[in-house]
Amino acid sequence: MPTSLLAFLGACTLVAASPGPSTVLIVKQSLRSRRSGFLTVLGNETGVFVWGVVAAFGLTALLTASQAAYAVLRFAGAAVLVWFGVQALRQARRTKQAHGFDEGGFDDDADGDDGESRGRAERGGWAAYRGGLLLNLANPKAAVFALSFLPQFVPEGAPHLPAMVGLAAIWAVYEVGYYSVYVWFVGRMKRVLSRAGARRRLEQVSGGVLLLLGLRLALDG
Repeated sequence: MPTSLLAFLGACTLVAASPGPSTVLIVKQSLRSRRSGFLTVLGNETGVFVWGVVAAFGLTALLTASQAAYAVLRFAGAAVLVWFGVQALRQARRTKQAHGFDEGGFDDDADGDDGESRGRAERGGWAAYRGGLLLNLANPKAAVFALSFLPQFVPEGAPHLPAMVGLAAIWAVYEVGYYSVYVWFVGRMKRVLSRAGARRRLEQVSGGVLLLLGLRLALDG
């Protein structure tokens, strides 16, 4: 079991290190605040755990067997990615309009009445969590990957269902820690990244990447 667990954590590191839509969204949200970035991570990892449990029950096998179900989820996932990409590009445009005369830094959480700020923070936090969760759950490749990834690390002789659910939980918790490093790093770079020009360019890049990933998912049969 310890050997299987070490191998599993090593594989989880390689999976997390592979750039994808979740990484782009986490970095994008971390530009707003560490709280938004961390809640996006929690949403994404909730999706990872859900797909892991679904895979443990063998339900993702039905998804792979049904071309129609896979196609529906694929186009839904593509639409989500495109929507996030458009939102990022719109934010970049608003940043340019609002700060075209000022290249100084800014903070989304600053200014305004304390009550209103808390209300905005709560709504923004829920939106960040929901976005991370939606992005993961709308990705059929995440479901198929969980189905092929987790069974490889179930120890021989171990009960299949509880072992896979346990591995899914470890996977999600491990990635929370891994992606929190991204959130921390972006937070440390906030002084530089929060400059209007730098932030606008990052929003443009993340928006473009999300759009391309969405189109690729839609066209990838």
